[in-house]
Amino acid sequence: MFRTLRMRNVFLVLLGSAIQAFGIANIHAWSEVTEGGVLGMTLLLHHWTGLSPAISSLVLNAICFFIGWRTLGRDFLLYSIVACGGYALFYALCEPFAPLFPALVASPLLSALLGAVFIGVGAGISVRAGGAPSGDDALAMALSNLTHVSIQWVYLLSDLVVLVLSLSYIPVRVIAYSLLTVILSGQIIGLMQRVRLPGGQRGAS
Repeated sequence: MFRTLRMRNVFLVLLGSAIQAFGIANIHAWSEVTEGGVLGMTLLLHHWTGLSPAISSLVLNAICFFIGWRTLGRDFLLYSIVACGGYALFYALCEPFAPLFPALVASPLLSALLGAVFIGVGAGISVRAGGAPSGDDALAMALSNLTHVSIQWVYLLSDLVVLVLSLSYIPVRVIAYSLLTVILSGQIIGLMQRVRLPGGQRGAS
């Protein structure tokens, strides 16, 4: 089933997943900076309905990956399986040693800035190689393909919707830092689609 996958792309989705897992395990999991997308929506649902994120994240991610598969095809799904498995593995490896930067995570501003770099570069590499480490990435890839809107703007719009809804229970100060990180990470993901990666090919602009 996986024989059609290119080893270069498999390596890139694993590299991207490792970078993203490192950033989330060492920064976002310990700071006040929250998330948009699926993670932010699961926290919102848990606050207002009591629904466990374990259930809501499974359902929401499944919906996003289904949309991605229907829009982008079989290879997308296979690369995403590799990306998701790699993310889970690398997060498990990072978690026992986290946080590696305790002084940094005490600053919401620094957490927002550096967290955006890890998420943007990590997700950007994986998406560029054709795989999605999370449901957010799968949905953004599918919507960008359907609407022909640059992927960084799709990320920004979907995250903004969740962050605005999250104002119903999260202080504005915390949302402001979260808004900063989603804006920066989305722009970095868009940039990663245009830079030259190993192999000599450029991504779509």
